[in-house]
Amino acid sequence: MNVALLSKYSRLGASSRLRLLQYLPSLEHNGIEVTSHALFDDDYLKRLYDGEGRSLASVARRYTQRASRMRGLKQVDLIWLQYEALPYMPYWLEQCLMPRGVPYVVDYDDAMFHHYDLSSRRLVRGLLGSKIDKVMANAAAVICGNGYLAERARQAGAERIERVPTVVDATRYSPLEVAPSSEVDSPVIGWMGSPTTQVYVLDLKPVLEALHREKGARLVLVGAQPDLAEQFDDMPVEVLPWSEESEADAIARFDIGIMPLQDGPWERGKCGYKLIQYMAAGKPVVASSVGMNIEIVEGWQCGRLAADQAQWYQALSELLTDRVERYALGMKGRQAVEEHYSLQAQAPRLADILRSSAREA
Repeated sequence: MNVALLSKYSRLGASSRLRLLQYLPSLEHNGIEVTSHALFDDDYLKRLYDGEGRSLASVARRYTQRASRMRGLKQVDLIWLQYEALPYMPYWLEQCLMPRGVPYVVDYDDAMFHHYDLSSRRLVRGLLGSKIDKVMANAAAVICGNGYLAERARQAGAERIERVPTVVDATRYSPLEVAPSSEVDSPVIGWMGSPTTQVYVLDLKPVLEALHREKGARLVLVGAQPDLAEQFDDMPVEVLPWSEESEADAIARFDIGIMPLQDGPWERGKCGYKLIQYMAAGKPVVASSVGMNIEIVEGWQCGRLAADQAQWYQALSELLTDRVERYALGMKGRQAVEEHYSLQAQAPRLADILRSSAREA
């Protein structure tokens, strides 16, 4: 079976790597040959991450390449699409470029529809507000990372909706096999993310600084801008660069993993991937009681939820002083990953979804 994957990003883009590209070896093992075509490559992403911005000429060239690629996909059994084929282009144009008779499945791990229907620009809302709904409605299957996204697909009229969580490769993370026997002087509160989400950490600044003064806690941030540490007054903050090769080792240094969020439409579409990484490493989690965070933490009893700063302080304070409880919660999280939030658990399901959606089925 031959599948054409139209991802938004290359492997450097987290959403494409985690939702799509990490599955390719497992799919090949299941007899599904996937040819990947990224809209934006590593060079584009590196320039973007380095703050060099977007070149309109570069974007136009990539859109032209994507359009040409789409017209040449007549022989594949299935198109596996991430979000949409051409961002900020109208639905009718994408449909004209899609090869007739070839079904597609589409994957969402973020509320991409809110880029359009909640845009501050009236023209965007008017022209594209219902675009993602149309993409969903005409897909052979819509694969969603959480219930918020699945509900939007249902409202859009999608005939088949499959929930597949964002997962980790469980073999890359090594939790402690036995409970630690002694306390550490400076327990680490850890966060992993990107410069676009580090604002959520700053929302917790008063809580984190109080926990340093009272409990000796330190803060380790992976993937944030280096100058974020300067925003904290007297709390020791270590900022580590993110890389795919080092992320598991960085999380191993945490004592508690945190995922603060604001409660908004975009945040409700998040799939809790930070939590799943912490859990894979056997770390207890504290998370804002928003969206998928609630399902993960309550469903697997692997940490604490917090709705305001008082609850954040209480949850973190209790865990900082109880290492046995931290270990117990971390082991529950690890079990959740092995049973549900891992590549090993979800790859067979994804293979079945793709195979049953294909033209040859």
